[in-house]
Parts: sequence; structure tokens; C-alpha cells
Amino acid sequence: MMRAAFTALSGLWLAALAVPALAQDPAKGDGLAIPADFAELRAKDARIQRLGHELATANAPYCEETRPSPGLMLHDIAAYSDSALLREALGLNGDIAVQVAVPGGPADGLLARDTAIRAVAGQQVADAVFDEERKWLRMTSLNTRMETALEQTGQVTLTTADGRDVTIAGTPACATRFEIGAIGKRAAADGRRVVIGEEFPGLAYDDPELAAVIAHELAHNILRHRALLDERGRKRRLVRATEREADRLAPWLIANAGYDPAAATRFMQAWGPDHSGGWLLRKRTHDGWDERAETIAAEVALVRSHMAASGRADWKTHFAREGETR
Repeated sequence: MMRAAFTALSGLWLAALAVPALAQDPAKGDGLAIPADFAELRAKDARIQRLGHELATANAPYCEETRPSPGLMLHDIAAYSDSALLREALGLNGDIAVQVAVPGGPADGLLARDTAIRAVAGQQVADAVFDEERKWLRMTSLNTRMETALEQTGQVTLTTADGRDVTIAGTPACATRFEIGAIGKRAAADGRRVVIGEEFPGLAYDDPELAAVIAHELAHNILRHRALLDERGRKRRLVRATEREADRLAPWLIANAGYDPAAATRFMQAWGPDHSGGWLLRKRTHDGWDERAETIAAEVALVRSHMAASGRADWKTHFAREGETR
């Protein structure tokens, strides 16, 4: 069976999806199967959306730029390789549907997984043309519509395929989207998104350590490192300083989300020896993994002292920027 592109939350990052095997989906009932690779993708999407939502909402009181988060991910069935098979397996009578509703999030209990969507904030899905050459474009348009409604009114109304209007009030969150994307074994941030590669080895880590990875990338967005590097140039010393800042802010971010801040240190200690030449640990632009682990551990002690005193990890007040980034 041919491999095809799928769209994540923003529709801008594409990844391959093969569907040679089938797996039972308990949510769909006995006898109805979904593609095995899709089930794996869905599990990754659900985990990244959950952890990202936790981090972004828990740290919203300290972020300069926030926007309401619906705790929801939609996807476009037409962007997958055998879309007819997948549509039938999921029991859908439309192309746009719910992929993830974050447990405990604003959409939880309002929209079930695999609910087909007819309109987003008044925009009919039928009016959003699907482009075979740019399969991500329709989902991008609808996500922009949803985000605009949330930013303007704090809520968004989705119309289901059976004509039901569901209004979701967003929760304040640091202004970042979280996605699984086609960037292989890497993780990245671009100022607006955090993207975890569909083959990123850290997906095998426990939640606290994976949250630390996501927090490192979220820190880049919060601290506006992309804009800083665009303005000043990607000098090696400056890039290294931004990476050090992201390392140091990560334990603050995960502490506010209820995770042990030392998970950031544990991640680096586990990751560094086997991956010292890739992603976070590229030579010349990053400190050595052992140096980074020590830097993070020192920050963890500071985070714990503030948590013990006030119950909060108020990084907006107490986090010190690197000299090169000021």
C-alpha cells in the first residue's frame, strides 16, 4: 500500500503513514479495525497534545504571550494514504474529524474522538477546498479559523456532521502549538510550534522525561530565541547561550506542570551518552551533555527552593537570562 502524508495540528508538518496492517480499536467496537500505523500515530498525537497542553496551561501565568487553548486536535482524513479505508474504519461521514481531545481539557466531554466536523467557527468544511498537491492546506486554513475565533472571543464553535453546535471555551496557555511532525529523530521549535519527530527516540521515555524534552523546546518559544537569532545572527556563542537558557528554563516549566524538575536532569543523563552528536547535543553550538546535566541540576535546586517557599516555580520573576541573550 502506498505511503502518504498526514497533517498534524497546524497542517504544516508532514509525515509518512503506511497502512499495511490492521489493529483493533476498542473505542470503535468489536469487528471494526483501524490501520496499525494510524493507531500508533494517534497514540503519539494524544501524548504530545496532553503533555504540551499541561505545560502551556500551567505556565500561562508567567508567559508574556498567551492564547486560549481548546485542548483539541483536528485532522483531515483526505490527507492520509487510503483515506476511504480509514474513513470507513473510523466510522466517519466526513473528512475533518477529532483526532485528540485532551483529557481534562476544554474539549473533553464535549467532543468525542472520531467526531466528524462540518464547520469550524462558521466556516463550512465544504467551502475549504482540498488541494491534492498541498494536502496540509485545508487543515491549516481551518486551524487558523479556530485559533482566530479563540483569540478574539475566548471560545470557538464547531458544528458536527449531524448538525450539533459545540462551543469550546479555551484555557489560557502559552502561545505554542504542539505537533508530531516529519522531522525524523529530531525535536524543534520555530517560535510558534514545538514539533516532535515521529521517530524521535525520546518518545520511548516516561512522561516526566518526555515533558522535559517538550519543555526545552517550549522554552525556546517563550524566550523568543528564533527572533533573537534572526535579529543578531546565528553566531556560535549566541546559539550556545540560547540552548543553555532552554536547558535551564525546562525544569521550571515541568515543575509548574506537576512533574519532578529533576526529570530534566535525568533526561540529559540518559540521552547524552548515546546521542551526543545529534539534536540537542550538536558540537560547537551546545555544551557537552555532562556539562548540560550539571547546569540543569543547579537550576533544579533553585526551582525546588522556590517551590518549597511558595509552591510555585515563578520563572518570570526568578529566572536569570544568559548574558549573551539580554
